[in-house]
Amino acid sequence: MYGMVNKAIEDMVRMHHGEQVWEKIKAKAGVEEAIFFSNEAYPDDVTYRLVEAASATLGARAEDILAAFGEHWITFTAQEGYGALLHAAGSTLPEFLTNLPNFHGRVSMIFPDLKPPRFSCTDVTPDSLRLHYFTHRPGLAPFVTGLLRGLGKRFGTPVNVRQLESRESGAEHDVFELQWSQKA
Repeated sequence: MYGMVNKAIEDMVRMHHGEQVWEKIKAKAGVEEAIFFSNEAYPDDVTYRLVEAASATLGARAEDILAAFGEHWITFTAQEGYGALLHAAGSTLPEFLTNLPNFHGRVSMIFPDLKPPRFSCTDVTPDSLRLHYFTHRPGLAPFVTGLLRGLGKRFGTPVNVRQLESRESGAEHDVFELQWSQKA
């Protein structure tokens, strides 16, 4: 994964728990990098170790860490200078989600070694849809749940997210059902 992911984890931990806790998490994860460079690729294992160490250090389930990180990711990427890219992908939650394939295509131009997940939307109605998530990386469905909630906040659209199918339980890919209220 790119350093931007690890920087966002660092930002979330420092914001909510402080510098000392971040240093403890890095040490527990065996991460020696003083800083992460956004445009540099790092082994996926670094990110997984950081999440495991955060879970142990903070006494929280890894799934909860990943979900919180997903929500944080939306605000972090906007602060890191990618807000315009997020904005260009859509002005409403359903528009953004249906444009995810194009969004990741644009992001791949910035990060040439990116191996992004693939998303598709089905069963689209005015107040719901099903999001299909395909990835080669295991265990990230809670992160996607957090991302979806964060996107709901970004678009001022409270969203209920429910995972219908799980790769971890043997499904071919993860499927999420999203429901939101129509604005009056």
